[in-house]
Amino acid sequence: MKRIRIFDTTLRDGEQSPGATLAPEQKIIIARQLAKLGVDIIEPGFAISSPGDFAAVQQISRELNNVEIVGFARAMKIDIDAAVRATADAAKRRLHLFISSSDIQMDFQLKKSREQVLQIAREMVAYGKQFVNEIEFSPMDASRAGREFVIEMVEAVIAEGATIINLPDTLGYAMPDEYEEMFRSVRKQARGGDKVIYSAHCHNDLGLAVANSLAAIRGGATQIEVTVNGIGERAGNCSLEELVMAIETRKSAIGAETGIVMSEIYETSRMVSRAMNFPIAFNKPIVGRNAFQHESGIHQDGLLKNRNTYEIMDPEAMGIPRSMIVLGKHSGRHAIKHRLNEFGISLSDDQLADVYTRFIAKADELKLVPDNELIRLASESTDTQHDPFTLVDLTVLAGTNKSRIASVTIRERDSQEESTFTGMGTGPLEAVIHCIQQAIPTAGAFEDLELHSLSTGEDARGEAIVSIVHNNQRYRGTAIHNDIILAAAQAYVGACNQQILSGQSAVKKHEAI
Repeated sequence: MKRIRIFDTTLRDGEQSPGATLAPEQKIIIARQLAKLGVDIIEPGFAISSPGDFAAVQQISRELNNVEIVGFARAMKIDIDAAVRATADAAKRRLHLFISSSDIQMDFQLKKSREQVLQIAREMVAYGKQFVNEIEFSPMDASRAGREFVIEMVEAVIAEGATIINLPDTLGYAMPDEYEEMFRSVRKQARGGDKVIYSAHCHNDLGLAVANSLAAIRGGATQIEVTVNGIGERAGNCSLEELVMAIETRKSAIGAETGIVMSEIYETSRMVSRAMNFPIAFNKPIVGRNAFQHESGIHQDGLLKNRNTYEIMDPEAMGIPRSMIVLGKHSGRHAIKHRLNEFGISLSDDQLADVYTRFIAKADELKLVPDNELIRLASESTDTQHDPFTLVDLTVLAGTNKSRIASVTIRERDSQEESTFTGMGTGPLEAVIHCIQQAIPTAGAFEDLELHSLSTGEDARGEAIVSIVHNNQRYRGTAIHNDIILAAAQAYVGACNQQILSGQSAVKKHEAI
């Protein structure tokens, strides 16, 4: 298997995405996670761009000894000097220099001739070579440049000491066959081209970044430049998780492998999404909410019998919580029965038929039926309260200059007693959560909240999804309401109920054994 080195530029090219700016301390935290993920190379920023970026690159260089650190620079002495200083303490480092190679960029952006650009490339690679052994050179916009000129530029920088040649598809313009052929021709025709490492840097403007990166591997590239969640300018860069899992899933066909620790993929994705305030699309491959969820009754039935019927990857191997069954109007009785059994709720055939009838009506209303709503439907059909705790009432007092105060009334299933708790917080949700945690002392730690608008206008309904963690297990509650604070509270109680019911079900199964 050919070993593909993963070059992560989330903290440099990814951060250039509008609105994705990171504070230096956020960059350092993400860099640590990238090292834990197993990336080979990290490009932590653009040292010349700001004192904050310089400080982040410097700290990451000093702290991470098991990855190679890249100093990014335009083909200018001032950039190179800053990159060299920022990465001076790195155990392993390289310079990454770039300059435009396409006529349109040279004519209108640089306003320089081909000869002038070639001379700058030669001089700056030679200048950088004084400080570091490894120099990566990128003829920017190579996929739209004249092939002969790209080859001439590559020959020139190799002669001056460049050791890694990156052929970027800067505008996401290339087709896979074109991109593969470019690597083959440059490797073959450029003098010294067979003595250097080749890298690919693909943007996703036409949705081809992963396909083009795989094409580059076929063409001889052994390094691929990626970002977590495919973040980056315009439509983004080649997605780390998509590329890695394509290689892993089709390893024998591609003939390559990476050193990525798959179990860290999901946590890395979530960390970057939160830090950059960039939500992940529901249908995003690998890490999207729907990537391993199935509503179709046919698919659900197959999955419950054998996961491989409708999944080509194991989400849990990537650290993704197992929640493959999503209940909606296309779901069948088998999936509903299975989900209720997970919470220790057994139904007779007549009761299941009644739950299914209620379920279909609710699915038409809500589109997706969350677990807490399904448990409520089962309670109605069996005339038994299955939820350990029920949110009876909620009141929140909020203002501009005061702490938010909340009051929550909770009913406990076994005793049927109702208790009221009060709490405070800097925000209304925090105040509500403090109340619920008093009512449910065994509640898991509040981990995450997602809010989604399901309609428009003043009466829009919001969907709240709350994740909690208890004993290293993750539980999710979902609720829909016009009042998003109430929806979040119901979702939190629902997640806590799932935690308790799952624990009770596990105990019963153990006792049965």
